Amino acid sequence: MRKYGWLLIFLVAACGGISGAIPSAASGIAEVSKVFDMPTLPEAGQYQDVSAQHWASPAIVMASAKGYVSGYPDGTFRPNSKITRAEFIKMTAIALQLEVEASTGGEWYEPYVEAASDVKLIGDNKWSAGGWNQPMTRLEMASTAARAIGERTSDNGKWMYIAAKRGLITGTDQKGTLSVKDTTNRAQAVAVIERMLTVKSGGKVTVDKYAVSSAELAWHGTNIFTIMPEIFTTPASQYAGKTIEELWRKDRMVIDSVDGKYRGQLDALVAIDLEDPQDPNLALLPDIHKLKWFNNDTSRNDLMVHKWRKSYILYYKGHEVYNKDTKLYARQNYVPFLLRGFSSPDMQAYFRGTLNKPATLFVDQLGDIPAFIVPKNGWLQNGQLKISIHTPSFSNYGYKSNDLLVVDGPYVDPSF
Repeated sequence: MRKYGWLLIFLVAACGGISGAIPSAASGIAEVSKVFDMPTLPEAGQYQDVSAQHWASPAIVMASAKGYVSGYPDGTFRPNSKITRAEFIKMTAIALQLEVEASTGGEWYEPYVEAASDVKLIGDNKWSAGGWNQPMTRLEMASTAARAIGERTSDNGKWMYIAAKRGLITGTDQKGTLSVKDTTNRAQAVAVIERMLTVKSGGKVTVDKYAVSSAELAWHGTNIFTIMPEIFTTPASQYAGKTIEELWRKDRMVIDSVDGKYRGQLDALVAIDLEDPQDPNLALLPDIHKLKWFNNDTSRNDLMVHKWRKSYILYYKGHEVYNKDTKLYARQNYVPFLLRGFSSPDMQAYFRGTLNKPATLFVDQLGDIPAFIVPKNGWLQNGQLKISIHTPSFSNYGYKSNDLLVVDGPYVDPSF
């Protein structure tokens, strides 16, 4: 009977066009709900508190049809209600059709936790006794969903990035805000599980680029691989067994002088796409119509950034940790930053005001904004592309640099 109940559900869903309610499949769903001890789905699957316009309506309808979640006897779904870790694991186990052993008298969720553990859905840091009844965070949900599609990493800080990049997690607003510590609600849970099932079956989901950018920044301090992948690229042989993003040396974002008198830290290197007027990180910049680029001619104050929209901006946020010798190290509220490997095909054109290689930015005077502009095309490459930070020393005596990234780039010439 259960098998035919499932068949009826999917036939009705397919023929009815799924528009926010499931026509006359209540008997099949009710049977699934009974088997799994879930709340009963209301008549015809119509939830009083989930309109067809609700952002998660399609996922809620599909999840209800598949039987791993249902509504309440009063006809509601309660999409904004928090969901516990145990409830999410149970929903995921049922959605993935894992083999769940019968309960032996312990906590109701234990069979589902064991089934999920057997297929590596739960990390080594299992929640302590009583923790399963705590609300699930979005980060915990992301890591579980990512494991469910076969992703693995030993870096716990990377899970949200993996989940966002694979399209499992989207931002909680149009800016790609991740809200990693926020608790998960029922609507978010079914939306993520539905995306997880789609990806696992080989289907495609829409990826929230801004969420991926935010997740990459939170993970290792830069989003260049999300925003500028065609520039910071290199052969896969150079990161065998890893991902290209792992070439970024987060561990070298703090720089100490040899004599121990200076320490600076790069907090983040933020890539901004000037062609995208919705790029959330444009808010880091001053008025774009006041921003200028420097072509090595101190008499020029008219090279406006807004005229070069087909460009990226690299904004480096950092700070001086300490400076015990201001005669040797300049006082700056950021860490000096270098881009190497870029060159101009025509320096005379560059001096005349053609942006054909990276340039520093300023508003009123040089050094008042820590940023470079990088045109998307029109530049040449003279060797590998390198990103580094260095000490703000007045002489070679105190100079030291840290390479944060070294890649071949798109136009590398082996002769250099």
